[in-house]
Amino acid sequence: MNLDFKIEFCSLCTTPNTRPNSCVEFKNNNVKEYISFKNGICDACMYYKNKKSYIDWDKRKEQLNNLIKKNKSDNDYDIIVPSSGGKDSTMQCHILKNYHKAKVISYTWAPHIYSTPGFRNLQNMIHNTGVDNILFTPNGKVHRLLTRLAFKNLLHPFQPFILGQKNCGIKFAIDNKIKIFFYGENEAEYGNKSEDNDGPFRDLKFCLIDDDEDYNELLLSGIKVKDILKKYNLEISDLKPYLPIKKSELKDHEIKIYYLGYYYNWDPQNMYYKAVKECNFKPNDHRTEGSYPKYSSFDDRTDGFHYWTTWIKFGIGRCTEDSSQEIRNGKITREEGLKLVEKYDGDLPLKFLPEFLNYIDMDLDEFFETVDKFRNPLLWDKIGNHLWKLKHTCFGKEKIDNSYFIAKKYLEEENFITPLTKYEKLNF
Repeated sequence: MNLDFKIEFCSLCTTPNTRPNSCVEFKNNNVKEYISFKNGICDACMYYKNKKSYIDWDKRKEQLNNLIKKNKSDNDYDIIVPSSGGKDSTMQCHILKNYHKAKVISYTWAPHIYSTPGFRNLQNMIHNTGVDNILFTPNGKVHRLLTRLAFKNLLHPFQPFILGQKNCGIKFAIDNKIKIFFYGENEAEYGNKSEDNDGPFRDLKFCLIDDDEDYNELLLSGIKVKDILKKYNLEISDLKPYLPIKKSELKDHEIKIYYLGYYYNWDPQNMYYKAVKECNFKPNDHRTEGSYPKYSSFDDRTDGFHYWTTWIKFGIGRCTEDSSQEIRNGKITREEGLKLVEKYDGDLPLKFLPEFLNYIDMDLDEFFETVDKFRNPLLWDKIGNHLWKLKHTCFGKEKIDNSYFIAKKYLEEENFITPLTKYEKLNF
């Protein structure tokens, strides 16, 4: 964002125009495209307004039935679903397996650090949907290194998880001759280009490169692969789980990625209630830090830091995401959303802070020195030592961020003792 960028907020939800669109992470050089606004309304809200009037959901479910019948095979599985055990992926597995009688396998890329309720729900998914599950856990030492580097270089601690999740499942599908890969909602329902919702497909560009492209020149955690290999004495095989496939690796195997949200009117809160009723899904045991629900994105103890860093970089916290989606789905009003964002957006996740610092091998000062480098002056003014002011908010008031002092007090009270696991220092 240039300093002459004019910040706007959607007139229907709480989303600002600083929300970035999805990008190909392994080619991302920090040049962003942002959500589009038309007449003061964001793309996501425009799509929700339109889909209520023109989509025949019964017809689309019939299209899904035909797709599944057409792709029946003699293989053990016809469909692969990436699944964390959260409410959405649980319902994806349940719908495809039990509503549409597809042969489904779920594929789980392990969290950075399991949460107890998250792991419980993964087991609930397996035992209640009746799908088989493959759990892939990457090399913990490399995963921690990449997470630390992604935090330092991009303030994006979730990037290694995202890359692994997007790339590893596709490789399993190819190896096992599975043609269909299903995600839940299209990212465009949250703000990518609205025309992305016109079809059921996810672009393979997020997990595929040309044969003449060099792995060494791709980016992981903000660094070229060749530089990571040299500096940390790694082999390319150590990074393969995070890297995309090459077109020749498809081996003439046709594979397509679909969104189940194209065929079903995907309402996250409604899916939560269905997952509870039909699959024994359990909500979190506490309110999500930085927001108000107890039912979404709590599989990993590091989830909250991903959302908190988006607040630092783009002025978009977890409550902005949650409230915008629930406004669009008619669960809350915009006025309620504004009050919730004012109350919760930007709250630093304290519950797992000691363990997260330990995981990325940082003390509190290094953590905040890194964070402060990514505060865009278009959004933030420094008003004191470790004190910052967010200048633009959907609720029309400036917001003070004194997270450093809150965290310092918390760590002193906790004596920096991690609740479960003590990680050793990262030595390479």
